[in-house]
Amino acid sequence: MRSWLKEARERQGLSQKEVASMVGITPQHYNFIENGQRGSPDKNNTEKKIAETLGFDWKLFFEDDTLKNT
Repeated sequence: MRSWLKEARERQGLSQKEVASMVGITPQHYNFIENGQRGSPDKNNTEKKIAETLGFDWKLFFEDDTLKNT
């Protein structure tokens, strides 16, 4: 699970469904990303769009979760 991503979303006061809509993906797809079930970049730059929407560096998707929680 990407707890840092959930925290970023919640700081913005957004639901998974709202972020998914803003990014142009399904809520299920967003849920997979937030839960760490999908992490590699896709052709639509979804991770970059999520990062821009929530205000963080998209490269966090490729860092070790333990680094973000220290």
